Amino acid sequence: MEGDALEPNGHPDLVHIGRILRERMDRTLDAEMEAARAAARRSRSVRDLLLTAEDRRDRVEVTTTDGSTQVGVITAVGVDHLEISCDGRVRLILLSQVVGIEVDR
Repeated sequence: MEGDALEPNGHPDLVHIGRILRERMDRTLDAEMEAARAAARRSRSVRDLLLTAEDRRDRVEVTTTDGSTQVGVITAVGVDHLEISCDGRVRLILLSQVVGIEVDR
């Protein structure tokens, strides 16, 4: 066993297992980072769509996670929410709750 690489506790299998676990962890971290980048691209594009609709004063239909639909004109878009106005009433909707947007141009 003189030529074998040993972990501090002297068990040769731990070298191989440690290598496998590090590779799995690296792959998992890479996948998590890619998922975070994709989510950032999606949320950025949704926010950009909302900002454009606000600038144009387009009428929108926003569907949220609870299945409700709000129709009106976007009056403001924040970092994490939007304001939609219809018939003099303003509603706040969290961007994390938006599942669909339809824009009438």
